[in-house]
Amino acid sequence: MTKEYYIKNMVCDRCIKVVRNELNAEGVHTLEVILGRVIIDTEDEVSDKRKLNKVLAENGFILISSPEAVFSEAVKIELIKLLKKLPLKTEGTLSNFLSDHLNTDYSKISKLFSITEKITIEKYFIKLKIEKVKELIQSQEYNFTEISQLLDYNNMNYLSRQFKNETGMSLTEYKGLNENFRNSLDQIL
Repeated sequence: MTKEYYIKNMVCDRCIKVVRNELNAEGVHTLEVILGRVIIDTEDEVSDKRKLNKVLAENGFILISSPEAVFSEAVKIELIKLLKKLPLKTEGTLSNFLSDHLNTDYSKISKLFSITEKITIEKYFIKLKIEKVKELIQSQEYNFTEISQLLDYNNMNYLSRQFKNETGMSLTEYKGLNENFRNSLDQIL
């Protein structure tokens, strides 16, 4: 029997690899593992679900079952995937992007996300973008202007103000630290 489970805090390809490898090591036959979801082929659902919960707990993931939490996690995953492809292009507004990708009216998406996560989608996306800015600064491949263009900011000053509001330091101060002060994407809220 095929069973689908939804997982909170899966934010990258390494998460997929960890879940797949750990489940296979436990003898759980995985059919598909993608961000936020695993599909298994099971003959003993109780045993396999127990193994799944064990693997998830050991690796900082959480099994989610409420439709609201599943939907909210889908929003996060779409935003994280959006930031993987630079330069950032939403083909219109962020609301249109999410509506198109989730096949749901944005007002419903926004309301459900805000209730479930206690933060607006826009504020959450800003936090994601700031973490991406930190990653790009640390890579030392781009200057601040290029980073602002890659992340679709109207100008570098707007990025700079937003960065300072979120981190309490300027872009230059952050770059001068030469240390990794990035937040894990699964911890952003």
